[in-house]
Amino acid sequence: MHGTRILEEADRLMTVCNSCRYCEGLCAVFPAMEMRRSFSDGDLNYLANLCHSCGACYTDCQFSPPHEYNVNVPQNLAIARAESYAAYAWPRAFSGLFARNGLAISVIAALSVAAFIFGFAAFNDHQVLYGIHTGPGAFYRLMPHNAMALLFGAALLYAIIALTMGVRAFWRDIGEPVGGRVDAGSLFQAMRDAGELRYLDGGGVGCFNEDDHPTDRRKIYHHLTFYGFGLCFAATVVGTLYHYLLAREAPYAWWDLPVVLGTLGGIGLLIGPVGLLTEKWKRDPVLVDQARMGMDVAFIAMLFLTALTGIALLLLRDSAAMGPLLALHLGVVFALFVTMPYGKFVHGIYRYVALVRYARERQMMAHGAAAK
Repeated sequence: MHGTRILEEADRLMTVCNSCRYCEGLCAVFPAMEMRRSFSDGDLNYLANLCHSCGACYTDCQFSPPHEYNVNVPQNLAIARAESYAAYAWPRAFSGLFARNGLAISVIAALSVAAFIFGFAAFNDHQVLYGIHTGPGAFYRLMPHNAMALLFGAALLYAIIALTMGVRAFWRDIGEPVGGRVDAGSLFQAMRDAGELRYLDGGGVGCFNEDDHPTDRRKIYHHLTFYGFGLCFAATVVGTLYHYLLAREAPYAWWDLPVVLGTLGGIGLLIGPVGLLTEKWKRDPVLVDQARMGMDVAFIAMLFLTALTGIALLLLRDSAAMGPLLALHLGVVFALFVTMPYGKFVHGIYRYVALVRYARERQMMAHGAAAK
């Protein structure tokens, strides 16, 4: 017996698939499945987070609906994957946020933006809020750097702790690979697989949407989003080093590294999320978890708004619009930070952990075969 109805169904489907094995060349899910004869809750959550939802197995399956076996692996694992986020959430009291994620993120974002705008208006007079501020330290005339660093540092630290505790519970549940611990090779292989989105190609043909013509567009937009976010994070890190090590205060010149990294990342976060949302609307409803569509859209929208407000602030920072735009941008970023552990952001981390486990299992199987 399993803990939820969807895991019961996942067990049934994996049992059928383990008997057929026609789809073993499509992605990591089926080779990992073949290493097992029975499935615990942790095994099924592991397989669910290995799945990249390309839809190829549904198209290829001879037992997919309307067959009486009703084998729909992409949709089932998408639901199980979303439920696993709530199952491992920390603290557990916040696990319900995943069920109402779209609403929760909307409310938190609205409150965060309102708080920053109200705070700027309350602690600065009209001339300061709508004044033109240029040169080093211009942003900190509206909000002191120490206050900004303390507030965002605390939010980021909380997100890191919550994510770490959730991943720790997930790793314990999926189990240490039998016969050995994770090594650097497994970590590196999983990093390559995640960075290349290796299993988002349906075995080489691409992702399936509303028709039988697979494409690589989802992969391209994922790359733009992921590396755009990475560049924006790198810009923040470099800016922090500039401030504390070189005593150089923001805003920086257009050609300075933090601005270059942030601009490139912002462009990626403008194009990528729009593309992902467009592709999401094209997907065949039979392949996706419709009940969690709000979680996906909310996260994509937060990334897009982060980039949009950041680019707008960059373009208009030497005008009277800088004050309101800074409040708007900081409010959106703060909301993104505090909702990270309870939204779609976690899927990338859980998937990476699942890929680490898979890389280690595959490595151990290769060693076992060589020993024979």
